[in-house]
Amino acid sequence: MSSLSARLLISVSVLLLLFFGATVVVLDTAFRTAGEQARRDILDGHLMQLLAAANPNDEGALSFPPDLHEERFNTIGSGLYGELRDDGGQLTWRSRSALGLEIPQGGFPRLGTRVFERESLDDGTPLLTLSLAVQWEFPDGELKPYVFKVAESLDSFNAQVAEFRRQLIGWFAAIALIMLLSISILMRGLLRPLRQIETEIGDIEEGKRASLSEKFPTELTGVARNMNLLIDNERARSDRYRNTLDNLAHSLKTPLAAMRALIADKESSPQVQSRFNEQIERMDEIVRYQLRKPAASTADNLVLGPVPVAKEVERLVSGLRKVYHDKQPTIEAEVAPDMKFRGDTGDFLELAGNLLDNACKWCKGRVSINVRPSGNTPAAAGGMRLTVNDDGPGIPQEAAEALLERGTRLDEATPGHGIGLAIVRDIAKSYGGSLTIGQSSLGGACITVDIPPAAERR
Repeated sequence: MSSLSARLLISVSVLLLLFFGATVVVLDTAFRTAGEQARRDILDGHLMQLLAAANPNDEGALSFPPDLHEERFNTIGSGLYGELRDDGGQLTWRSRSALGLEIPQGGFPRLGTRVFERESLDDGTPLLTLSLAVQWEFPDGELKPYVFKVAESLDSFNAQVAEFRRQLIGWFAAIALIMLLSISILMRGLLRPLRQIETEIGDIEEGKRASLSEKFPTELTGVARNMNLLIDNERARSDRYRNTLDNLAHSLKTPLAAMRALIADKESSPQVQSRFNEQIERMDEIVRYQLRKPAASTADNLVLGPVPVAKEVERLVSGLRKVYHDKQPTIEAEVAPDMKFRGDTGDFLELAGNLLDNACKWCKGRVSINVRPSGNTPAAAGGMRLTVNDDGPGIPQEAAEALLERGTRLDEATPGHGIGLAIVRDIAKSYGGSLTIGQSSLGGACITVDIPPAAERR
């Protein structure tokens, strides 16, 4: 996860989830506890009503009027029930609302003690019950123990708790979403300076501006200042490179011009003079390419045009046939139709030229080059897979990695500097590509360079 905004939003979401979750649990517990206490108080009031309504009858027992003051006791299935039992647990009275129901008897409480319990009917309906054991004194002075009991269904209470919980979760979820949206909008404003720095750096890379602006918050002023210093130092270093290389170019071009003049003065055939001039032009191109390369900027790489691969491969093959005319290798070239390489022409010539030169140097008599688009991309996308095969001695697998280091050679007797493959690897890497060494179907080495399409390069 590379986005600071995403990290912050996820972190805040987790904190809100934990905080609001804990808050919901606390509020839900508090609401349930307060509701249960209210239910107990109400049950206690109903119990007092039963005590007040009880009167001794002529048979020496307690009785109740047909209709009690609390109407729910008189309504069947109202959810509020009352009953009276003697000291033996025998039922002596039951409210009309409990008709057809069997209220759990529960334990016999101690005299004068209120006992609250959670019980349930036979059909599973939860009940909150309150029992009170009393010693009733009759007019003749006789004392008899009784247990008064009231019970109330908790279905409505549980429904209220569930509704409260749903509303609580809904409101907290809405608040959390509003807070996250607000934080997201706030973060867009707070991170705008960072996006501005990113945009300005992109403009610098594309050559649209020379440095970062100075209108940044205090926390980013130092970053912008140091970045501008770095850009200025790199620009100054690039200028020094350019001046030094310009001097080198001036020094090299003069001897090349003198060589061309000397060749023109000799009494040699026009064909020989043409070949010499062609190679001198090639040397001049190489000098210009090498001098331009250190001073090239990223913006230059972004605007490079497509290189016609077939034309450049034909030039390379023609030149190498002349260089190795004594060996006379058979060079087979196969290029995909309309193949274009999105990059610098000099870079392509370095890639293909070094690989072909190595193949011709080590082959027995046969070399092949194949250029096609990379993967399944079209030829115009700029990606490329370049493969060069030869029928030489090949490259041992254990030596393949060492050959990619500058100055490493397998045979010191063969002319060369040992940097060709290293150059090819560095150029391929600069385009986001790679170089692999394998065994050729011709019997020698197989060198493959993969360059991704321009849109996928980093």
